[in-house]
Amino acid sequence: MYKILFVCHGNICRSPMAEFLMKQLVIESGLEDQFQITSAATSTEEIGNPIYPPAARTLAAHGIGCAGHAARQLRKSDYAAYDLLIGMDDANIRNMLRMCGGDPEGKIHLLLDYTDHPGQVADPWYTGNFNQTWQDVWDGCHGILSKLLNP
Repeated sequence: MYKILFVCHGNICRSPMAEFLMKQLVIESGLEDQFQITSAATSTEEIGNPIYPPAARTLAAHGIGCAGHAARQLRKSDYAAYDLLIGMDDANIRNMLRMCGGDPEGKIHLLLDYTDHPGQVADPWYTGNFNQTWQDVWDGCHGILSKLLNP
């Protein structure tokens, strides 16, 4: 089983978009029993909150639901519990490394490292560009799935 944790600052935009898209992709591939997918925040600012409405609307526009999501914070124990911990930007990665006590097993990566255009997923909370975030998350999730299924 592949266990994937997507991480962003507040766990209300980018990481839950990646979580619910990846869940949909594995369902469509008939692989849902081979994956455990969730998301978390590096901050405590949004703990318990649902997905930010524009992010939820973006998912819904692509036929993906996100009911029941409540933001949670990354825990040190998540490092041992997951195979991949996927951050959205360099600040997420720095915080993940600090919170997890490093990355001795090489599990922490940027989402866009799984694409042909490595970089950072801009935070749509600030940019307002949820369509660009969707495209980046789409590319990254497809890249992860492809890499895991075709090593």
